[in-house]
Order: sequence, then C-alpha cells, then structure tokens
Amino acid sequence: MAETVMALRKTALNATHRAHKAKMVDFGGWDMPVEYSGLIAEHMAVRTGVGVFDVSHMGDIQLRGPGSLAAVQQLCMNDASKLAVGQAHYSAMLYPNGTFVDDVIVHKLSDNDYLIVINAGTREKDVQWVRSQIGQMPGVHVNDFSDYYTQLAIQGPKAEATLQKLTSTDLSVIKNYWFTWGQVCGLHNVMIARTGYTGEDGFEIYVPSDEPTSARVWGEVLAAGAEFGMIPCGLGARNTLRMESAMALYGHEISDTINVLEAGLGRYAKLEKPSFVGREALLAVQAAGGPKRKLVGLEMVERGIARDGYPVLAADGTRIGEVTSGSPAPFLKKNIAMAFVPVENAGVDGELAVEIRGQSVKARVVALPFYKRPKKAVVA
Repeated sequence: MAETVMALRKTALNATHRAHKAKMVDFGGWDMPVEYSGLIAEHMAVRTGVGVFDVSHMGDIQLRGPGSLAAVQQLCMNDASKLAVGQAHYSAMLYPNGTFVDDVIVHKLSDNDYLIVINAGTREKDVQWVRSQIGQMPGVHVNDFSDYYTQLAIQGPKAEATLQKLTSTDLSVIKNYWFTWGQVCGLHNVMIARTGYTGEDGFEIYVPSDEPTSARVWGEVLAAGAEFGMIPCGLGARNTLRMESAMALYGHEISDTINVLEAGLGRYAKLEKPSFVGREALLAVQAAGGPKRKLVGLEMVERGIARDGYPVLAADGTRIGEVTSGSPAPFLKKNIAMAFVPVENAGVDGELAVEIRGQSVKARVVALPFYKRPKKAVVA
C-alpha cells in the first residue's frame, strides 16, 4: 500500500520567493525560503541595516468575549491582566507538568479581545490544545485566523526608517512589544507590532493573505529599504540571529520535555497568579530546590562547530548534556552553542567540551545572551 505524501503548505509569497531564486526547504510541513543571497549576507544585513522575512507560517489564535482574559490567564503563564490595550508580551502555554506546549506572544487588542501568535511547526497542536483547555469556558470564542494574514518581519537598526516610508503612522512612538493599527502600502487597518525574533529593533506587519496583495507589499517593503541595503532573508539567518540573541526555539531550548525553570524563562512565569496550567508543577520544582539542569551558552575555545545534538562533556570527559542549538555566529565571528547541563557545571567561565566527530573540543561557559543590540543614543 503506497504511503500518502502530504503536500507542503505554502504562504502567499511562495511564488515570489521562487522568483527571487530562494533556496526552499521543508520547515515544519511548509515550503519556506532558507536563504536567498546567502546566510551570512542576510544575517549581517539585519545586524547592520535591515532585512525582511516572510513569517506567514506562524499561527494566530484570537480569543474574544467577556471570558477572554480569564481564558488567556488559564492558558498562559505570564500575567495578561497587566497588559494595556495595544501592548504585547512574551509568554508560553504549558502542560500540567510545567513543560512547553509552545512559547507565544500575547497581544491585547481590546478588553475582551486577545491575539496569541504561535509557532509554525506546532500550529495544529496548539489550536487543538487551546480548544481542549478553554473550549468549555463561558464567554470566550476561539478563532484560528492563521491563514488570514501574510506576516512580514522587517528587522534591523534601519527597520523603522524603512517602514516609515510606507505608513503615515508615527512609528517612533511605538515601544518594544507594543502595536497599533495603521495604513501601510495603501492598506487600511494593518496591525503594526514592534516585535521580532532577531534580537534587533524591528516590526511585524499583518496584511491580507491574498497573493497579489502580499507580493505587492513585499516588493514595496524591499524598495523602501533599498537605500539601507535591505535584502530578503530566509530561515537560516533567522536561526543564527535568534541564536546570537539566545532566543528559544521550540524543539531545541524548549519542548514538551523541558520545563520553564530549566529553560531560564522563569521570569515570565507569574507564579503569584492563582491558577494557570503548569503552575503547580513549577511550584513543586521550586520547593524541591530548583531545576537540576540549566540552559547555558557555550563559546568554542578550540576549532570546531558545535551542532544541534552533539554531546557536551565535563572536563573529565563524562557526558553531561547535549547541544540544543549550535552554529557559527556571523556577527560575533565565533562558534557558539546553547546546551542543557547539570547546575553544578553551569558556572560562567567554566570549562566544558563538545564531542565533534569523536573528538573532544574545548568550550567555555558564557553568559547569555551572546549578543545584545546597542542602545540608541539619546539626542539632547
């Protein structure tokens, strides 16, 4: 009996990416661009100027109605009651054992209306989880709007100058993790959020997902950024950018086998809230003295690239963990990695090693993140 091969899903910009000669890959069941002109060039464009990414494969779940805040509070570990209208925050949906269903961004659209942006590879699972957890709660309607929008991420120190050409909305007043609605490229009621996954300043805009509109906006964004050296960027650069900034990736630094405290994301878990899924498990970990392992940054001291899944060794050669994400860091010009190791091996400046093709290669534990973007100079 022949196996059924599932067709890859495509964003509205798929033909545009192919026209740009992008190298396409299967990413979580999506046909997505991994690079265009080259990973290093794309990475450096975002760090020094501006780049644009198609992130339309991300999911969008709306919770609406008088019970929507209660639903978000039960679903997610951060405290959404602190959000103002037009504000967003980083959070996560957890299993009862304190591990990750997914990390998310929660946006407060109005007092009874929240948008939860979820990851691409976990879209269907996340939607099912939300419905299973809050489907019976009163006063809340769950809508999956994932396929309604083309989501573009305009990222880099020149992101604001680029996008400002295409909108009359004053972008300078939008703070990090805030959003507004405005006209972009002649389209009305476009959501403009000062968010991203690169460690740089930037915006994510949500436009209608029909192919002609998406392709037009993509082209106008690239034209607006041309004077700043803007180029289209793929998932390869998105990965190295988020790695330099030590931002978690599902299936790597967070997963259904990793709890929030191990992942170093406890500051977002508001345990003072009376209830959310996973709260009791995290309190139990705290009561038992905290997590036994910790996510650390590694900088390779000897020549070698630590790749995902490679064993991490103590100074005496004992295997104590494995690399969750690892690669060269184009901007920092170092080979870096993140890994889970026992707490007793997690001290900064401690010497560890990574096993690379059977050889023990020295590495040093360093503070995370590896890279922080420079603060804007204050003009007197």
